[in-house]
Order: sequence, then structure tokens, then C-alpha cells
Amino acid sequence: MAKDFATRSENYSQWYNDLVIKADLAENSAVRGCMVIKPYGYAIWEKMQAALDKKFKDTGHVNAYFPIFIPKSFFSKEASHVEGFAKECAVVTHYRLKNDPSGKGIVVDEDAKLEEELIVRPTSETIIWDTYRNWIKSYRDLPLLINQWANVVRWEMRTRLFLRTAEFLWQEGHTAHATSEEAIAETEKMLGVYADFAENFMAVPVIKGLKSPNERFAGAVETYCIEALMQDGKALQAGTSHFLGQNFARAFDVQYLSKENKLEYVWATSWGVSTRLMGALIMAHSDDHGLVLPPKLAPTQVVIVPVYKSSEQLVQISQTVKPIIEKLQELGVSVKYDDRETYKPGWKFNEYEFKGVPVRLAIGPRDLENGTVEVSRRDTLEKSVYQLADIENKIINLLNSIQKNLFQKALDFRENMTSTADSWEEFVDILDNKGGFILAHWDGTPETEQKIKEETKATIRCIPLDAKPEEGKCILTGKPSSRRVIFARAY
Repeated sequence: MAKDFATRSENYSQWYNDLVIKADLAENSAVRGCMVIKPYGYAIWEKMQAALDKKFKDTGHVNAYFPIFIPKSFFSKEASHVEGFAKECAVVTHYRLKNDPSGKGIVVDEDAKLEEELIVRPTSETIIWDTYRNWIKSYRDLPLLINQWANVVRWEMRTRLFLRTAEFLWQEGHTAHATSEEAIAETEKMLGVYADFAENFMAVPVIKGLKSPNERFAGAVETYCIEALMQDGKALQAGTSHFLGQNFARAFDVQYLSKENKLEYVWATSWGVSTRLMGALIMAHSDDHGLVLPPKLAPTQVVIVPVYKSSEQLVQISQTVKPIIEKLQELGVSVKYDDRETYKPGWKFNEYEFKGVPVRLAIGPRDLENGTVEVSRRDTLEKSVYQLADIENKIINLLNSIQKNLFQKALDFRENMTSTADSWEEFVDILDNKGGFILAHWDGTPETEQKIKEETKATIRCIPLDAKPEEGKCILTGKPSSRRVIFARAY
């Protein structure tokens, strides 16, 4: 499985691409910039989706679906929104094809031009807020808490599987509220939902913060985010939650009759995560042996491989493991028993190690005699011998241990890769020779932020929500600064 597989130290970018492809997670498609998510990769996404969907519903949200096509005129109603997405839009101009008169295949029928061009959904604020105008009439209709699972298109010239593709899968929440306080509370609540998912399911520690004005979502008053650190020292934005103020409500005339019998514009939020989380999951934990998956998101949490020389031995092993499989499944563990005769045990061991299955059990004739089983954990590659008695509860404890260990390992890495810089020279040295998160002072101006980005390719990842006031001087301009922000090079 790992033949011709680059290591992280040799070429991190190639390592990532090799891993995505060789672990059967995804591949490039015939459509430039788009990907095919293969069954194993999609199974991981389904686990993510199920966990997030439950969290959304537990916080009072319901799912709906809106059109993939958005009239071009909708985008012009919110100025900063159209400016932010104009260069990424795919546009539908015609609705019919016809045979080429020259006999060379088919061509666009020039007589089938749309009266108004349609934008293929890059995000759904405009189409949704046009719809909400019909749904919201009174304070009794609020809050409106809607989520959508969908695909979006943002035309990208440089693509990378999961991290940046022209089409990708995501969820987008869009909520409407009677007051700004309620909308801000919703924005912060959903940021907390994302952070909880990242840390307790993905085992990826994140920093919650506010985006700078330069990095703010187009059309938002404030953008909240969670930022994660990958093993190559680059940051990855893992989720965003936006306080939209009344911008879209005013643009699409969404008003409600208040308890005081007055017409008021509603207050809005939007929030989303995408299949980019797959990239974060891969880069945060995997190693030079292949994929490493946290148990809570692994499609197969435990694989059992029989080691045998005769069909009689296989029958004995199968009879022994059957009740173990049934008990594990009753406890909510996803188990695979691989008794394929077309592959040798050693090949299977390599396959499941490469695909990141958290726990592997190997059992042979000698194990049957001794009442034991060999247990391998993917996170540390350690092997142990367990007694078969009460094996199910031991496996549950082991899965919990792996989940916690992966998070702690990632947290320790982030702490070791977080530095403080007080001068421009120190800042550049850390960026070039260490990487990671850099806590540094910034004078608060978009011009300074842009200049730092142009000179170093580092951006302000976030202004941490828990940042304490600290007087200092901007690393570039020397102007006063009241707190440090987090810089990093990023995906």
C-alpha cells in the first residue's frame, strides 16, 4: 500500500496528495478542478455529517433545501457580497444544445439564451433571503433556524483535493432573529458547536476568534472562525460563523411586525463547514505509514483478521469471534471481519494500517488455545496481547484512549508550534524557519495587514476571543497595539 508513498519530511504536499489517492479517499475527475469522493472518503464525510447534523438539530435547527441556481440580479443587491464572490462565479447563460450544422457534435443553441443569467451557487445568502421575505411576517415567525446540506461552486484555478476544489460539499446555516443580541448569540453558539465537533470528534484542537476586516466574509458585520494547525506548520480555517447584521434583510426587504406593532428589519447569521474538514482530519493526524483516523469518525473502528492455514482453523476462529463481533456491534462499534481468502493476513495488516483503522485484532490457532488475541492500535502502532475474556469492554476503553491520545498529541504539537514575536526580524525568522502560529502585535489597519501578507504570505488567522489586553507595538509599523493577534501561513 505504501509503495511510492512520499514522507512528510521529504515532500509534505506530495505526501498529502499520495495519501488521499492511495487511501481511496478521493481522486481528480474529468472535470477540471473537481473531485470524485470515493466510497471510503465519503463514508468519513457521512460520519462527520451525521455528528454535525445531530448537533444542529439538538440546538433547534431544521434542514431545508434551496435552488442551486441564483438569478444574477440577486447578487447586485448586496454590494460587498457581489464584490467578494464575483471572480469565483460560474454563470449559466443558455438552456439548450443543438446539433452542430457542420456535423461536428453539438453546440450551444444561440436562440436559447436566458433572459437573465443564473449563477451556480457559490453560497446561498441571496436566494435564501429572497425566500425568507415570504416566510417572515411577524415576530411570531422568529427566530427562523434553517440549515442546508448542499454543494457549491467557486471557480478555482489552483485546486487541491478536499482543500480547494471548484465544487465541494458543505452545510450552510442561515438564521433570522428579532434582535442583534439574539443573532450575535446564535453566531457565537454555532462557533462553539463547530469547536466542540473539531475537538471531540475530529480530535483537532482549534482556536476560536474573530477575523480581521480583510479576511471577513463578504457581506458580514463580523466573522467568527475556528483555526487549526496542520503538521507542516500551516494554519487551516476549519469553520466560520458570520454575524450579518441587517445587511441582507435590508437588501431583500425582510421585515417583521414587532410586538409593538412596528415594522423592523430582521437580524441575520450564516455559518458553515465543508469537505475541507476532510483535509484537516488527514493533515492533523496521519503519518508516514498512512491515514490515521480518530475512532469517532472512522468508518470501520475495529477490524478482525483471522490468521489460519486450513479451512478448519478458519471455521474455529470464525466461531470464536462471532459473539465478539455481535457484542461490539451492540455497544455501537463498527466492526469488520475480513476472512477473504484472496489476500494474505500480512497484506490485510498493511491495508488497514494504511487506511487508518483505529484498532486491528489478529487471531490465530495459538490464540484460540491460549484464549488471547493480538491487538494493534493505529495511533501509536503498538501491539498488545489481550485475554479474550471481556474483550469487548477492553476494546471500548482502547477506542476512547486512542481518541484522547490523538487530541492530546495534536494539542501538544500546536503548543510547541506557537511562538511570540516582538519585532519584524523575529517574525520573519519564525515564519521561515519554524512556522506555526505566531502571536504578534498589529496596528489594526487593513493596509498593514495587506503589506505583511504581500511580504511574507502570512495572514492574520484570527483575533483570539480569549485574547487578553496587552500594550505593545505593531511588528511592521511600530504603531501602538492593544493586543496580539495570530499570524500564520495558511491553506
